[in-house]
Amino acid sequence: MNLKNSQQEVDNWIKTHGVRYFNELTNMAQLTEEVGEVARIIARRYGEQSEKESDKNKDLGEELADVVFVVLCLANQTGIDLQKSFDKKMELKSIRDKDRHKNNDKLK
Repeated sequence: MNLKNSQQEVDNWIKTHGVRYFNELTNMAQLTEEVGEVARIIARRYGEQSEKESDKNKDLGEELADVVFVVLCLANQTGIDLQKSFDKKMELKSIRDKDRHKNNDKLK
């Protein structure tokens, strides 16, 4: 997945179909809602709660894609090059955490 291309694709969609971006606070609320939907599926499908009949056909991949879409919207409207930020984060994690998980006795 190329985040720069994905940001452009979302921007094109917004300009063609979405009229305009929702404001940042609305998109933050939307992101929270979408993350909640992901949490509900995971808690009930993989956790200890039983899954309601109405939730059994929910598509986790589709809900995760909703989260990504809103994150891309927020990046676009706040001027963030998410590809650049992601690459920087991966570099930092590769240096800072290169041995952290290997040395974690809890993961063995």
